[in-house]
Amino acid sequence: MSITKLDQIIELVKTKPQKRLIAAYANDAHTIEAVHNAVKMGVVKATLVGDEATIQQVCKENNIDVNDFTIIQEADENKAAAKACEIINNGEGDILMKGLLSTDKYMRAILNKERGLMPGPKAVLSHVTVIETPRYHKLIICGDVAIIPAPDLNQKIAITNYLVNTARALQIEKPKVAVLAATEQVLPAMQACVDACIISKMGERGQIKNAVIDGPLGVDLAIDMECVQIKKVKSEVAGDADCILFPNIETGNVFYKCNTKLAGAELGAMVVGAKVPCVLSSRGDSTQTKLYSIALAAAVAK
Repeated sequence: MSITKLDQIIELVKTKPQKRLIAAYANDAHTIEAVHNAVKMGVVKATLVGDEATIQQVCKENNIDVNDFTIIQEADENKAAAKACEIINNGEGDILMKGLLSTDKYMRAILNKERGLMPGPKAVLSHVTVIETPRYHKLIICGDVAIIPAPDLNQKIAITNYLVNTARALQIEKPKVAVLAATEQVLPAMQACVDACIISKMGERGQIKNAVIDGPLGVDLAIDMECVQIKKVKSEVAGDADCILFPNIETGNVFYKCNTKLAGAELGAMVVGAKVPCVLSSRGDSTQTKLYSIALAAAVAK
């Protein structure tokens, strides 16, 4: 049965062998509390890479049992990020998570050509967000909202595969993918429409596997069955999309922020395309969002 709620992801990963999360420079209460919640719920096992004395103090101040973690001493943030990647490259971790270090330093560690987590020079790093909104009947798996500003066709194909793989990890056997544009009309002058046509045809021909893909579709047609009926559009995807591929980062970023800020949506998110899923949470994320993000990464991790 396919996953339709974020809570179900947590229950799903509890039924599987536990993955080990490696938190890079985990010196802050935000990271430690989020990881601890995941550990106590049986979502992951965890290794914290950072300054051991600081981690012990944070645990003491927040009534967290430090023995729930494995701690690797490294007081320098850049070296801690490199060490976290090294642990994963040595086969001793399945998920990476950002701690107190800045996002650019975290990403540099992942992208490092010699010691990072990229599987090859042509790999595409992207961001997948899974949104649960009260106005839709199932989860929306979408990208990219945070990493690639203006994806070209090859990057869009890579993102589409990431969305499909994530959906399948959530037990959606053949996800429906909507390739977004400002209109459902095929307008050669609009690059988003052209790319959507190509990606849709690739899905039809089996070049992108395990999915039903349609586009170009406006966001209204992608998720609103009443709109589909009014416009008389014939599509297996329209009104029932599992996944949404955005034409650019502005579209995706506005979509997910409007859902969370105006519609009360909750989400989980991760960076994909590296050797392992990477949790990229911010201090502004709720505890629940961080937990869902860890669970999502654990569901996708091999």
